[in-house]
Amino acid sequence: MDVNYKNQKRYKTAKYPIRQPLFITGLIWLLSRIMLIGKKWKVEKINMEGLKPPYMMLSNHMYFIDFELAAMGTGMHRVNNVVSIDGYYRRPWLLELIGAICTRKFTMDMHLIKSIYKVIRRGDVLSMYPEARYSPAGVTSYLPESLGRLVKRAGAPVVVVIHHGNHLHSPFWNFRNKRRVPMHTVMKQVLTAEQLKDMSPEEINDVIRAEFAYDDYRYQKDNGILIKEKFRAEGLHKILYQCPHCMAESKMASKGTEIFCTECGKRWEWQEDGYLRALEGETEFDHIPDWFMWEREQVRKQIENGEYSFCDDVDIYSMPRCWRFEYLGKGRLTHDPECGFTVEGFYNGRDYRINRTPLQTNSLHVEYDYCYIKPFDCVDISTENDSFYCYPTKDNVITKLAFATEILYEKALRETPKKSARN
Repeated sequence: MDVNYKNQKRYKTAKYPIRQPLFITGLIWLLSRIMLIGKKWKVEKINMEGLKPPYMMLSNHMYFIDFELAAMGTGMHRVNNVVSIDGYYRRPWLLELIGAICTRKFTMDMHLIKSIYKVIRRGDVLSMYPEARYSPAGVTSYLPESLGRLVKRAGAPVVVVIHHGNHLHSPFWNFRNKRRVPMHTVMKQVLTAEQLKDMSPEEINDVIRAEFAYDDYRYQKDNGILIKEKFRAEGLHKILYQCPHCMAESKMASKGTEIFCTECGKRWEWQEDGYLRALEGETEFDHIPDWFMWEREQVRKQIENGEYSFCDDVDIYSMPRCWRFEYLGKGRLTHDPECGFTVEGFYNGRDYRINRTPLQTNSLHVEYDYCYIKPFDCVDISTENDSFYCYPTKDNVITKLAFATEILYEKALRETPKKSARN
């Protein structure tokens, strides 16, 4: 049962993007250059000599500064960016003017695919962020297996853009407090149109995944970067939510340069060189991504042992249009291996129930301190024509939900090969 919006019209995402006017292209470059003043940055190009549009540009995603650095690389080439609908909030006219392609995250959007091919056919740059989220731990996130088929059918050269240092400069879990970190963006043509003709989608995926391997904390170590800000660890507990000492979940907290467990009291210092050090006893993980991936494996074990489920009362906001979020009141969010996500509530005199099975949701859009609605953590469960932003009552649970979503999707793919082939 859908939400009873009565006569309210929803924003139409199924529309083709305009071709970006050249004056807009130049204005974007100029404004991006201005926004980068005072920051230390570099854009390096590899195998890009003589490459002109059309081509597909696949980029990792750390924060808004990614767009500015990408603009430095593309210069006066017209670019159409794939943008989630929350990026259109209160400014759909602007996003339409610059030629953005609107979509709802982690849904089956066939018109998005048509728009991508249209951009390539008219000879422009198609820019997309295949991980479809800001990187929570500065390392590669989930890349959909459908990416190879999309690239194969487009038939255009593929450029992979990897931003190094952007996560350290503006970590997703504390983006308001910027750090003085040099940023290095690498634009590399990894596949030509001729190479694509003789490759399978699986082979294309292998190349893209190899080129998409990145680790911002390794970048920090390799380049001897010191982060001296005294607030550098604040917010880190949002991704490192499980204590590796006592195994308690959602009991981690952070302040200044330290992250600590409120259950057992163990503390770690995040040092200037990017390494963690236990103030007492063993340092279970000195590399933040290692701790992050260990948590993921703990969730996998819970799912395999039949111990995983989630249920909570939530505040629910929806985004059928771009001009405001609709407050739907209190509701209930559940997540389990059989049914996937279920959002239930009551609005405008009628019950509603939104369900997304594990096979319908290959990943999860999470937000830490979401600035558009209210500054707390939330998850976005999207359908093809609506998005539901759910604020849990339970503390610090959304990172685990994101892990579980991806693991359950992988499990569903293995168990239903016929369905996965159709999807």
